[in-house]
Amino acid sequence: MTTAPALAELREVCQPNAKLASRNGEHWAGRLYMRTISLHATRQLVRTRVTPNALTWTMVVCGVLAGVALLVPGLWGALLAAILFQLFLLFDCVDGEVARWKGQNSAVGIYVDRLGAYLADAALLVGAGFRAARGGSDLWVSVGLAAALGIVLLKASTDLVDVARARRGLAVATEESTAPRAQSIAFARRVASAFKIHRITNGIEASLLLLAVAIVDAALNSTEPTRIAVAAIAAVSWIMVVAHLASIMNSSRLR
Repeated sequence: MTTAPALAELREVCQPNAKLASRNGEHWAGRLYMRTISLHATRQLVRTRVTPNALTWTMVVCGVLAGVALLVPGLWGALLAAILFQLFLLFDCVDGEVARWKGQNSAVGIYVDRLGAYLADAALLVGAGFRAARGGSDLWVSVGLAAALGIVLLKASTDLVDVARARRGLAVATEESTAPRAQSIAFARRVASAFKIHRITNGIEASLLLLAVAIVDAALNSTEPTRIAVAAIAAVSWIMVVAHLASIMNSSRLR
């Protein structure tokens, strides 16, 4: 087995400043703590024959299992889901770092990475819907499905910008192009950004929220807090779908 590279050398290659500084390219949890953890994991993985794509598929499995974990009753199911989503984030960091170090970036890896983001977030909300329905109406399963669909559409609306630009032969959109031209939409976007409410549509934040309400569930011996959380995520996701579509159409992203 080869000698592990120095952390400083590994950081320079695997965690380029351009990616970490990007507003849309890096999750806050990655910048806050996971990139520090992932670099140590990457340092060991680059010495093995493991491929970046294998790590990406592991990420997908962790994300989907997080949704399945919510079927486990009580606090333990929510705790397991939150842990699995942290592992999802870890492998989401590690796969790209290993790919950069080994020079094994591929279209397959990018595709599976995006597929995993869709599947993991959707699975979590479907699992949350079944969890909310326990001991109550099956309508909560539909609320969870609605939340999952809203989150998938929200992600798709972003990815389809790249698809549209590629088919027109345009370069990848810059961050500056995301700025809305209408002052009213720009103001609404600033307000949303200030309150960060949109973050509960992301699987990392949603898993932590569901863990928090599971603690309240246990204290109250009720699933009502979980139901409120699932309904809130569903409502915010669909508001964000409409708002994001308006923002895209009113910006320079498709020009």
